[in-house]
Amino acid sequence: MLHELLLALLGFTGDLIVDEREQLKTLGLDSPLSDESTFKLAPDISFIQPSERDLIERLIKLGFYYRELDRFANKSRNLSWIRSVTSVHPLERADELSKQSSSSGEKKPSVYRRAIANGIVEILSVYRSAVLHIEQKLLAETTPILATVTQGLNKFFVLFPPLYEVVLEIERDDIRGGQLLNVLNKRCHCGVPELRACLQRLLWHGHQVMYNQLAAWMVYGILQDPHEEFFIKRQEDGDLDHRSSQEEISEKLARTSVHETSLTDWHSGFHISLDMLPDHIPMRLGESVLFAGKAIRVLRNPSPAFQFQKDKSFQQTMRGSQRIRGFMHSDFSEKETELDADLTGEELLPQSEADKIEAMLKDLKESSEFHKRSFECTVDSVRAIAASHLWQLVVVRADLNGHLKALKDYFLLEKGDFFQCFLEESRQLMRFPPRQSTGEADLMVPFQLAATKTIGEEDKYFSRVSLRLPSFGVTVRSSQADLARSKLALTGKANLTSDTSVDGWDAIALEYSVDWPMQLFFTQEVLSKYLKVFQYLIRLKRTQMELEKSWASVMHQDHMDFAQHRKDGTKESISQQRRQGIRPMWRVREHMAFLIRNLQFYIQVDVIESQWKVLQTHIEDSQDFTELVGFHQEYLSALISQSFLDIGAVSRILDSIMKLCLQFCWNIENHESNPNTSGLENISEEFNQKSNSLYTILRSSKLAGSQRAPFLRRFLLRLNFNSFYEATTRGLLNVVRQRPALPL
Repeated sequence: MLHELLLALLGFTGDLIVDEREQLKTLGLDSPLSDESTFKLAPDISFIQPSERDLIERLIKLGFYYRELDRFANKSRNLSWIRSVTSVHPLERADELSKQSSSSGEKKPSVYRRAIANGIVEILSVYRSAVLHIEQKLLAETTPILATVTQGLNKFFVLFPPLYEVVLEIERDDIRGGQLLNVLNKRCHCGVPELRACLQRLLWHGHQVMYNQLAAWMVYGILQDPHEEFFIKRQEDGDLDHRSSQEEISEKLARTSVHETSLTDWHSGFHISLDMLPDHIPMRLGESVLFAGKAIRVLRNPSPAFQFQKDKSFQQTMRGSQRIRGFMHSDFSEKETELDADLTGEELLPQSEADKIEAMLKDLKESSEFHKRSFECTVDSVRAIAASHLWQLVVVRADLNGHLKALKDYFLLEKGDFFQCFLEESRQLMRFPPRQSTGEADLMVPFQLAATKTIGEEDKYFSRVSLRLPSFGVTVRSSQADLARSKLALTGKANLTSDTSVDGWDAIALEYSVDWPMQLFFTQEVLSKYLKVFQYLIRLKRTQMELEKSWASVMHQDHMDFAQHRKDGTKESISQQRRQGIRPMWRVREHMAFLIRNLQFYIQVDVIESQWKVLQTHIEDSQDFTELVGFHQEYLSALISQSFLDIGAVSRILDSIMKLCLQFCWNIENHESNPNTSGLENISEEFNQKSNSLYTILRSSKLAGSQRAPFLRRFLLRLNFNSFYEATTRGLLNVVRQRPALPL
């Protein structure tokens, strides 16, 4: 009787104590996992009293729980799947594992379950020791059997049922990874100290796996997650076809260069799996872990072209960055700058920093409990280290300020002499529609000519700038085509700006070549914002130049007519007649030039220069890469918003105004050969309407009274310095012509 009971407590049944599930299996019936104990005292035993029977059946439930927990532990700790693939090529292991799991019908292995199983084994070993101690005590002394067994195993009545519930939940719902940590963490909140300590021990084992994965990710930049249980995942994990052959994988790896892989990993290679992110780890910390690991991958895998760079341009870059580093380190010396130029071949992440990160994670790992505050401090510290070294790489070694200045020079038209020369050289070319096949090549001639005249040899960033004339697959209209269309429309009351599409030359674009590691900072999205501002500014500058050239052209013609008049000795010159005919139009041209000049001054000085100073202050004060990215995004957003490019109504009006100005200039210059005063009057009237609408929108309280454009009031003050726009918006003044009074 004693040994039958002790064996049953260790999960072994017999004639005295039977397992109902085993009996069903012998009869060929399927018996799933049961919520209740299936260990029962044999019904044909008559020498046991009912009270003793109840007590024995209560005791043998522990044997049932022990057997099920031991079964789960052995199943989860089974390492045969590792031994079966040790002789297989690493690229074929995933394919081999998927074949094994599909053929056997078993679920995928889990390192988190194996860790929990190790914790369960610890608890079961304590239980076995207690059973052995009871056996020794009963054999040595004459004591009541049931009372002694109950007393020795009393605490396990509190532990085993909840543990079995956890195991059932894990197996039935196939819980793995971070979800398994969630289950244990929720069950740790209980009022039984022994059970809470037991569950915390299991949670500790699960956290050991997570800390190992964190160490691999945040120290070495390696994603050690063979069974997709970590909350950091590769972006393509869900799209991978595990049936891909070794040849296909090798070919893909051969086509992908080192720096391309690094950029892909940084921008879209990894993401946070919300299903596997434990509830006790906030999303903010998950994002910090993701960033730190990606930064470590970048620092540990530099591009070969950058890693061994030791040319003069790099040394000039280092000397140029001395001002930034000297601002933050008062003891920074020129000697350190010269030495730093030779560090490109060394590790971008010093081993001492990696050891520091590993030591912090080791302290977390050795803690008996998970402390959220300690975990948060450690993750933030690791993230700060990674961000600081990434800042050092991008700002100091790769000369971020030099690239920002180059983008400001060319995309924000800081080099005004270059673009003025370019527009003058290409002015005659832009009078005709761009040819689809050679339009870009035609434009490269004045572009290179302007560069020869204005760009010095010391500008090492101009070689990164290239001119493009993209074709969007639409019919490209030139200025002359617009002029012909306007002549046809001017016979009636036509709206010249109902179609505000730009002409073909307004699609001029710049491209900027960015090398590693600046591609981490200047993404395609960032460069597209620069391009958006550039296309707006180049159109504005082209409009201003055409307004100036039209005045210069007509004045030159007047001087020639006056000289001819003096030579012929006639009473009234042709220039005087022409001047009398289009005198009101020159007032309109001055209004156009006044608006365009003030708009240019507002964007270049009030917007770009002020935001540039703010950005430079942030760069000098910050040593965090993510902060720099945020500051640069704010800089670009401010340029776009304060230039009104994100307000559809304003941008459409500005587009129409620039188009009207160009049409006006072309009509003026062609006025002698094809006089059309009514056309000029219609353009002038349309311009007045658009400019008044622009002023009305900009002076509204939503814009002028908001913080999105802090210098907008200055712009409006310059526009309306003599209350001209305020008067015209009220209809008190009509610049073009007085409307005829209605007959009485």
